[in-house]
Amino acid sequence: MDSILVVNAGSSSVKFQVFAVEGEGVLRRLIKGQVDGIGSRPRLRASRAGNDPMADRAYPIEAIPDVPAAMQVAGEWLRNEARIHPLAVGHRVVHGGPDYERPILVDHGVVARLERFVTLAPLHQPHNLAPIRSILANFPTIPQVACFDTAFHRTHGPLADHYAIPHQLHAEGVRRYGFHGLSYEYISRALPQIAPDVAKRRVIVAHLGSGASMCAMKNGLSVESTMGFTALDGLPMGTRPGQLDPGVVLYLLSEKGMTASKVQDFLYRDCGLKGLSGVSNDMRELEASTDPQAKLAVDYFVYRIGLNAGMLAAALQGIDAFVFTAGIGENSSSIRARVAEQLGWLGVALDPAENTRHSRLISAKTSLVPVYVVPTDEELMIAQHTLTLLMNGQSPNRRQERVS
Repeated sequence: MDSILVVNAGSSSVKFQVFAVEGEGVLRRLIKGQVDGIGSRPRLRASRAGNDPMADRAYPIEAIPDVPAAMQVAGEWLRNEARIHPLAVGHRVVHGGPDYERPILVDHGVVARLERFVTLAPLHQPHNLAPIRSILANFPTIPQVACFDTAFHRTHGPLADHYAIPHQLHAEGVRRYGFHGLSYEYISRALPQIAPDVAKRRVIVAHLGSGASMCAMKNGLSVESTMGFTALDGLPMGTRPGQLDPGVVLYLLSEKGMTASKVQDFLYRDCGLKGLSGVSNDMRELEASTDPQAKLAVDYFVYRIGLNAGMLAAALQGIDAFVFTAGIGENSSSIRARVAEQLGWLGVALDPAENTRHSRLISAKTSLVPVYVVPTDEELMIAQHTLTLLMNGQSPNRRQERVS
């Protein structure tokens, strides 16, 4: 059976999915799995698409100390027990920089160029690239495709793309990229089936999870995003602050004596909901907590979503639909309800019963703006992009890249 393997690697986990390739390029999900607890309590878990368990195994720390070791364990299980021998492997890569505006077949040169953006996405980029290097070293004939979270936002016009800094810096790549693009691309492709009347109109999508951002879409394309040069900007996140006066960074450097690397670690790991609450970076724990600081963190999260929705509505000159997606957006009816209250001035009104049931359409019949909950599927997008490159006749010896 022909198949596509999708890999999404983080600092402490490697998530993978396998899609069967059926007639006329149709993809069918076969397996979902992950190796988590890398370097602490490694564990391999996998199930069939219907959630029937296939594997659940613990390993000693020294067996899986890093991402390459996790890839080796997952790969051996897929080959030897699941009997999976993929046609190609698709990867999520967070930052494509100014060079890459579409998925690309990967070689050592591409990896070297993508390494330049590690400092722009230090929580993600190094770990995204680790499995690519591992497969290049051990299985060099298997085509690999990098799919970028920044690519969907390359349709931004110059006003949304620039900072008010000298043009030379923009030419060097200091610009507003936007992230979570694979998620937004999936929503854009799903909306014509879910809500054909508004799919090509003015839509705000809120990707709310441990990483959080919002995107303004028109005609199915991104026109503005809350994130910019790095994944620190915009909404507060689990451990990242969101919008921050650059003067705060200067203060940390000059007055607190922090080094650049200390500031980077602080902004990516110790801020956001975790820093504001002092309790947790997990929204579920914060909502359940009676701690006043936890309440402040939740209130702040909702408040900033409301502010950024206003900004995106201004960019669109109105709004015809609002979509919630990702972990918090898909699962927290209370956050959705509170955000909807913030958006009442735009004509948003929820149906409490439909919201509690996590229905697809959760707005009231009287709402001027329909509100949807659409589960995202970044892995399916990666598999589709990977298959498309293969079907277009590209091979490891016929690599193409779009450099802008």
